[in-house]
Amino acid sequence: MNEPWDGLLLDCRLATMAANGTAFGLIDDAALGWKDGKIVYAAPAAELPGKPGALAREVDSAHRALVTPGLIDCHTHLVFAGNRAEEFDLRLNGASYADIAKAGGGIVSTVTKTRAAREDELLAQSLPRAHALLADGVTTVEIKSGYGLDLDSEMKMLSVARRIGDELGISVRTTFLGAHALPPEFAGRQSDYVDEVCIHMLPKIAHAGLADAVDAFCENIAFTPSEVRRVFETARAHGLPVKLHADQLSDSHGAALAAEFGALSADHLEYTNEAGVLAMATAGSVAVMLPGAFYCLRESTLPPIDTFRRHNVALAVASDLNPGTSPLLSLRQAMNMACTLFRMTPEEALLGVTAHAARALGLADRGTLVPGQRADFVVWDVGHPAELCYWIGGTLARRIFIAGTAPQERRERRSRSGEGQDARSKQNPA
Repeated sequence: MNEPWDGLLLDCRLATMAANGTAFGLIDDAALGWKDGKIVYAAPAAELPGKPGALAREVDSAHRALVTPGLIDCHTHLVFAGNRAEEFDLRLNGASYADIAKAGGGIVSTVTKTRAAREDELLAQSLPRAHALLADGVTTVEIKSGYGLDLDSEMKMLSVARRIGDELGISVRTTFLGAHALPPEFAGRQSDYVDEVCIHMLPKIAHAGLADAVDAFCENIAFTPSEVRRVFETARAHGLPVKLHADQLSDSHGAALAAEFGALSADHLEYTNEAGVLAMATAGSVAVMLPGAFYCLRESTLPPIDTFRRHNVALAVASDLNPGTSPLLSLRQAMNMACTLFRMTPEEALLGVTAHAARALGLADRGTLVPGQRADFVVWDVGHPAELCYWIGGTLARRIFIAGTAPQERRERRSRSGEGQDARSKQNPA
């Protein structure tokens, strides 16, 4: 006799997000079974291969609730010290960005505070933000560095990101974003700073196993395409995939540059031209929509959603949680914004935080509810998938499972096994 499954959930509506001929991959009156952290059954309950009690150690009912894959936030900057709420107030009272920057505000203020914070301090400030995403149904989160801008501070940020996964029992993917902005000590010496990133920072971070990918900000206020190319060539030499903040404020041909390096994703993309879209389609790079920044900056140029659709480029959605341009603590709110501001459909938005977000992180083992995938799933207090985009705010996630267990149980198991400590000293595949 086969070993019983670890768990079986009955009487649920499964939004599998897999192509099965129905919107959302929806299966009504379904059952979901899992064993050893992976899905073993996701199909109509009437087709179960035996009596529920004989199939699984634990059997429960969802009472007709919706079940989706765990949400994946594939673009965040959630590790940082302090915040910029005072600047928000100043701007609304007439201060310009230049005025704030001259007074030591803007990204420089976040860099100063992040550098000054001890690792435990930085963890304590960042954990509540990660917990807010988890409570909203996020089971995998990408966390970028980029507010340290020196080797020690960047490594500290990436270490904190790894520790967040240990503390909360969630999956964390880390991204080195050294080419985010020019640090004050390199004022007027941007080329020298790119040397610092490529020659000293990136190799040491890669050797320490602290980064799963490398990102850069390609824009007229940040780094040029030629400078980003140097960073990406260095990342390639160290076997790390790349992502790119591209074409957010102008058409810098960032999307095409990302595609040239086979980037996992290009993100923002408000000003991307059709040639860039075609390049991404050829490369298989995901287009990550970040409506939180669009909203906070009061932008008016929309990303070319229809062009991405026409060329079959996968669209992901992320919170872009950061202290300056997207202090957004809810991925579901980002989904709502993607629908209302960018005119994405609810199905596109949910695909954007599940299957397509997984692709944007290079993860083939999650994002859909099909046998063989990780048992990352959420039981929601709603009946239809569109409600996840429809409701603004509120708590809708009833139960959250990561690899078949609740986050608290997963954290305790990792702690007992020493897995969390190991993950800080090597690249974490979770």
